[in-house]
Amino acid sequence: MDTLTAGYGIFLLRLALAAIFAAHAHLKLNVFTIPGTMGFFRSIGLPGWLAPVTIVVEFAGAAALAIGIFPRLVALVLLPLILGTIVTVHGKKGWLFSNTDGGWEYPAFWAATLVVLALLGDGALTLAPTALLFG
Repeated sequence: MDTLTAGYGIFLLRLALAAIFAAHAHLKLNVFTIPGTMGFFRSIGLPGWLAPVTIVVEFAGAAALAIGIFPRLVALVLLPLILGTIVTVHGKKGWLFSNTDGGWEYPAFWAATLVVLALLGDGALTLAPTALLFG
């Protein structure tokens, strides 16, 4: 491993994940709207109140990843959100994300990148390293 640049690679991974989470939260908030997202959540058997919670967690997670606040831990906290989309929505649509309403290939890759970030570490330009929590 190239120890001189690996931290910056992890930083870029954090930024990419942050952008994706922010985009998904923005989609739920401004395109589907909170009432629309709540209705969708109810239609798939989830409580409607979980929609605004999900939006907040996605935005907060995106911010934490981007500025480097406990990135490894944040990746693990966000993982159930993505795995939940496979279980509740995309898993039933088949493998390919190009299937109608999206399959589970993209969320599975997204989940894998969160695990990779958790395993690799915080990366460069980290404001609050995860080690501060665990010594």
